[in-house]
Amino acid sequence: MKLRANDLEILGSVDPHAAPKLKLPLLLAGVQAGFPSPADDFIDKRLDLNEHLIAHPAATFFVRAVGDSMLGAGIHDGDLLVVDRAIEPCAGKVVMAALGGDLTIKRLERKGERLFLAPANPDYPSFDVTAREDFEIWGVVTHVIHKV
Repeated sequence: MKLRANDLEILGSVDPHAAPKLKLPLLLAGVQAGFPSPADDFIDKRLDLNEHLIAHPAATFFVRAVGDSMLGAGIHDGDLLVVDRAIEPCAGKVVMAALGGDLTIKRLERKGERLFLAPANPDYPSFDVTAREDFEIWGVVTHVIHKV
């Protein structure tokens, strides 16, 4: 399934029964960002990224971010986002929401009794969604995957 909305491209949901398990090597020790240690040359086990990125397979889907409104949250144009519908959205979480018929990724913020969708880029406005009937949260962004 490939659906395109304002600033998102929905890539599809996770089907734990259909997805092949791809187990990749996981090093025994963490990797220094500075000088590497030649002693940490051993593989601990095989790593299945599904086990680390997806807590609720039946409620999880992937979406590709488009635009730069969430740069301050580490979400760049073209990044792959893991969205979990089983997680309770709360203030401070980055969420995928429908607003006025458009899909967007923003941080959910509460100011007193008011609820806002806030960008992580000062060039974009926040949206007060407190009393909007055209607002619905689709899920909570749990991981961001991007190239370096």
